[in-house]
Amino acid sequence: MDSSQRVRAIISLVQAVDAGSFAAAGRLLGVTSAAVSKNVAGLEKALGVRLMNRTTRTLKLTEEGEAFLRQARVALEALDAAVDTVAAQRAMPAGRVRISTSSAFGNNHVLPALPALLACYPSLSVEVDFDDRVVDIVRDGYDIAVRGGNIPDSALVTRSVCRLNTVLVASPEYLVSHGAPQTPEALHAHRLIARRFLSGQVAPWSFKAEDGSITTLDPASGAMMTLSAPESLVQAACDSVGIAEVGVHLAWDRLRSGALKIVLHQSHQPGTYEMVMQYPHRALVAPRVQVTVKHLLEALAADTKLHVPMDALDAYCA
Repeated sequence: MDSSQRVRAIISLVQAVDAGSFAAAGRLLGVTSAAVSKNVAGLEKALGVRLMNRTTRTLKLTEEGEAFLRQARVALEALDAAVDTVAAQRAMPAGRVRISTSSAFGNNHVLPALPALLACYPSLSVEVDFDDRVVDIVRDGYDIAVRGGNIPDSALVTRSVCRLNTVLVASPEYLVSHGAPQTPEALHAHRLIARRFLSGQVAPWSFKAEDGSITTLDPASGAMMTLSAPESLVQAACDSVGIAEVGVHLAWDRLRSGALKIVLHQSHQPGTYEMVMQYPHRALVAPRVQVTVKHLLEALAADTKLHVPMDALDAYCA
């Protein structure tokens, strides 16, 4: 199998998997389903391994097929990037950029940065999915993901955006009615608002003792309310439901307006969460992705809510 045949066969395989059948792939490629099937069979023969199992109704990749498909997508993306790079020498960056981000961070910080990007590059189009689930960037076809938390090591390019420091907050009305806790142990007598991740895990609260040791509290044990959306914890605290652990960037406007007060600031640990931007590791990153990454990183670096110094929070303590 020569190089041109190999490329046609790989494209046939990828299209068949994405479209769900040889017939659908053939329609997309402008060839017959038999031609697609022949290309895939030729590829399997050249590799000496079966890549997919076929029935009259379904196509299912083998384990070897899954591994091959991941590498094939990287190769095809590299070819696309090479074409984009050559085209960029003659024209402004153009094309669609797909971004995955969480609902709260996306609406509050990513979305406001996009009009200026599109004004600079009118040939770009941007598709943003606001979804709190963790996506597979390559498999799901995204160019960029903006995500927060404890980010594991990965093969993706990871660019730091900011630390996601947290604080414990409550409304002034709640504190007048219930008093401000002076020690972490005093929280057991308070109404707590817990954060539950999509995995079902409830985020613990951490505190630093005078001897330097770290203790944790499970807010679920005394939770008046358990919520999954981080912005909803801020609203519940403002509504005097109880004490919540929230991101500084989410609470900053409410702290400055006096709608919320910080409690146990000196002993509460702000956590190790961070916000990052990730994109697939490619030898050549498409110009449309390059300019979008650069613009978003600069815009988020200038977003003051994301970079509030911890000592600046002293002024907002109860």
